[in-house]
Amino acid sequence: METLLELQRRYHEERERLIQGMVEETMLRKNSVREQLNSDHRKKTLIDRFSEVTSNLKEVYEDNDGLRKQELSALSGPNEFAEFYSRLKQIKDFHKKYPNEISIPMSVEFEQMKKERENPPEDLTLVQFSDEEGYGRYLDLHGNYNQYINLKGVEKVDYTIYLMIFHLLYDIPKERKGAEYRSYLEGLLDYLGDYVSRVKPLLDQSEIVEEVKTEFNKQWEAGTFPGWPKEAGGNLAYSGARLDLSGFNSWEELASLGLDRLKSALISLGLKCGGTLEERAQRLFSTKGKRMSEIEPSLFAKGQPARESKQNGNKARDIAFLEAQVYKFTELLSEQREATKENVERKLARTEGERQESDEEQGLQSDDEDEDDIPYNPKNLPLGWDGKPIPYWLYKLHGLNISYNCEICGNFTYKGPKAFQRHFAEWRHAHGMRCLGIPNTAHFANVTQIEDAVNLWAKLKTQKTSERWQAEEEEYEDTLGNVVNKRTYEDLKRQGLL
Repeated sequence: METLLELQRRYHEERERLIQGMVEETMLRKNSVREQLNSDHRKKTLIDRFSEVTSNLKEVYEDNDGLRKQELSALSGPNEFAEFYSRLKQIKDFHKKYPNEISIPMSVEFEQMKKERENPPEDLTLVQFSDEEGYGRYLDLHGNYNQYINLKGVEKVDYTIYLMIFHLLYDIPKERKGAEYRSYLEGLLDYLGDYVSRVKPLLDQSEIVEEVKTEFNKQWEAGTFPGWPKEAGGNLAYSGARLDLSGFNSWEELASLGLDRLKSALISLGLKCGGTLEERAQRLFSTKGKRMSEIEPSLFAKGQPARESKQNGNKARDIAFLEAQVYKFTELLSEQREATKENVERKLARTEGERQESDEEQGLQSDDEDEDDIPYNPKNLPLGWDGKPIPYWLYKLHGLNISYNCEICGNFTYKGPKAFQRHFAEWRHAHGMRCLGIPNTAHFANVTQIEDAVNLWAKLKTQKTSERWQAEEEEYEDTLGNVVNKRTYEDLKRQGLL
């Protein structure tokens, strides 16, 4: 019996009630992780319903079929009273035909939702988690761990170590990143994406993936994506010894390496390796700063066409994009990842009796924590394995009251000298150095300022250039044992004085 105008009014009412419900849900106090998670999922349901109602209301206003305009014309025309009594007769006829029909107003539904929101059951479960995940507090990566340790060429580590390194994908050599590695990445990404949708339901994953794709394309084109540097030869692995061309400024410098070394470098890129010393040096130097897809096809040897290298380059790009998504999801789940590592270490440190006792306590008690269970921590001390603040003397002993700032890490702050010294070998500092185009070697120990690192790298390159052997300094010995430079030797040879 609803007309288009009545339907339009109902959509507006439903939108307003949904907005009010989201406001009340946001203002509701949450005392535990479970309550916060359930609240987010209820809010997600309201947002989805609001979007659907808004879409329906937009269709009514657009009036593509012209029914709304026709109805307005009927109500505002010269026979508006006839239209009114006609509709009134339809309503009376309907109620005569269905005298016991009950109409439930929208306010009843939202009042029921409000009561369930303010007084939820203690064991309310709006989303499914495994026992290991602890209702969204921990990660369950056992399946991905089993797949990881079965990869060829990776170090076999235990589960605790895996939790600390599973996101450090750039440490795996790119020569080992094949089909099995891609399958592992896809499985890991599927789990992380599903876990994020359960733990953070309000996040728009499609928007996050688009942001990752935009940033990844910039880094890939610039050759700054972690684990996939831009170099001649792109992302392929051929037999032969690779040669880093960044330290050579001309083909003459490459020629000083000799025929055999240039041949090995050309073979590693799948290029033609014949010709004179000058031809090989020029051919190799022409690939400096280029990917395999950018090298002229005529330079490739038979059996290594440019099309094949381009296909392999596209496969490498797809794998690198999967890695970029894993990096992003791992960053979003950094809190859960740290909690998982601590939880696994805590379980390993317990005896069998303590483990059984803890399981019994978890079975008897709810996962919810009352407000009174929050530890008193006015000095904001770090929490220990038992969830309580560590002693203040231990806090001072380890120097956790001292903060160290590293500009290379994006002005990240480290608490205590131990964490500060350890961070120079961790991914954040290594990635910052890689973005600056500087190798993270021992020369840059304790360097935290970008300007200092750049100046030191320039000094090291200047020193390396001065120590490099110069071709102009070649010396020759004539038949009499006299030592002269190359230019003098050639002049004497042309004059026939040798």
